[in-house]
Amino acid sequence: MLVARAPGRVNLIGDHTDYQAGWCLPMAIDREVRVEVATRADGRVHARTEALVGEADLAADGRDDLATAEPAWARTVIAVLRVLREHGRSPVGFDASFTSTVPVGSGLSSSAAFEIALTLAAARVGDLPLAGRELALAGQAAEQLASGVPCGVMDQMASVFGVAGHALLLDCRTLAVEPAPMPPAAAVVVAHSGPRRLADTEYAARRAACEAAAARLGLTALRDATADQVADDPIARHVVSENARVLACFDALRAGDVEAVGTLMLASHASLRDDFGVSTPALDELVERLVTAGAYGARLTGAGFGGCVVGLVPAARATEIATAAGGFVVHAAAGAGIIS
Repeated sequence: MLVARAPGRVNLIGDHTDYQAGWCLPMAIDREVRVEVATRADGRVHARTEALVGEADLAADGRDDLATAEPAWARTVIAVLRVLREHGRSPVGFDASFTSTVPVGSGLSSSAAFEIALTLAAARVGDLPLAGRELALAGQAAEQLASGVPCGVMDQMASVFGVAGHALLLDCRTLAVEPAPMPPAAAVVVAHSGPRRLADTEYAARRAACEAAAARLGLTALRDATADQVADDPIARHVVSENARVLACFDALRAGDVEAVGTLMLASHASLRDDFGVSTPALDELVERLVTAGAYGARLTGAGFGGCVVGLVPAARATEIATAAGGFVVHAAAGAGIIS
């Protein structure tokens, strides 16, 4: 028997840049998925979770049909098993019991935390050494297979490489990670606007629009575009300007300049709302409530279309501001691992 854990994440700045080989600045948070695993001798995987309805009874080699698997969340389990089979995992069966403190559908990467925790545990009991970037990429592959959403790798990288007390500058081209200390005078508040499923949104359409813009410019990714090249294309303009904001925010965090970080977060939200078109009235209202309550800055976090906003607030007033916005305080946490 073993227990694996994987944290959710909040993205301080840098959304819809990861699948264009750009930069982002996520932070693993002290909300996590845990899975307790005990091996079985019959080549079956039995899984259950407190957060979602139903139980899954599956083949340990991932051969079950993704399209017809029930309950729906079992498709993620199948996808993980199938990806690990391709990596050479032995088809050892196991019982898996999940618990989670990451709100489902919040934009805090509950799905990535689920995938990484399960991938880590299933690999370990299947005699497959898997860690670091390889673990994150396996989780990303499982997410894409299970959901059909062409997601980037930010969520899984943040869950794997999280550092307590730090955000992470992630270069999505090289997958290099550089921690940035969170200023002691500031805290992070998250407020939830309501659940959403990326598969039910225009996420794939936005990604396709970015790919088309890069192709028109003769580039492999919008990371390489200049501001002048995308001035007349709002979708591409967001990606280019957001990359610049991420790098500026990383420098501001290292300098402890919380006011500058707040200003950049507000500019990011405006770009996501006005250029990229992924905000909602509920998200806009939560950003306004956080700023009115005293946040240095706030923005939608994740893909948008619903989910959460994130605010950087004075640490001494974090609980007060979170209450005013109907949110909660999160802290930068360590990345995924086996805990027993």
